Amino acid sequence: MSAAKRPEPVQVVKQRRDAALAALVGGVPYIRFLGIEFDRRGDELTALMPFDDKLIGNPLLPALHGGATAAFLETTAIIGLSWATLWPRIESGEVDADAMAHGSIPRLPRTIDFTVDYLRSGLPRDAYARARVTRSGRRYGSVHVEAWQDNRDRPFAQAQGHFLMPRQDG
Repeated sequence: MSAAKRPEPVQVVKQRRDAALAALVGGVPYIRFLGIEFDRRGDELTALMPFDDKLIGNPLLPALHGGATAAFLETTAIIGLSWATLWPRIESGEVDADAMAHGSIPRLPRTIDFTVDYLRSGLPRDAYARARVTRSGRRYGSVHVEAWQDNRDRPFAQAQGHFLMPRQDG
């Protein structure tokens, strides 16, 4: 009688997931330029764009630059969509998270269109965003993303994006 395979310790699984996310995010230099970080809780990601003076567009208000806000939303949408499709592939073993940590990063979805709604001025403070994948197929993905600062119920910007999904060759 053979014993069932023991599940991996939770810390090993967590480290593998965190390494895969770090590799995915680390593969995009613009994310580093903006200082965007991602906090993973299970399969849910929250993006953080820490405040920096270089993000100010109107120093008289002061307010976050609309381009920085749009880039934050689009980056959150792309990483959120990528993670939503990678997560089950990593869990099933189809994608090797250890190989990702060593530079074998899957291709990211490409933007087809991206529409931003600026709801109020972004203040000179940290901003947060969370993406919700509304459709994810083999060829096409659709994502809604919201950004907030002090109160999640009061977003300062939101966006809707459509993306061309990369081929899943490995």
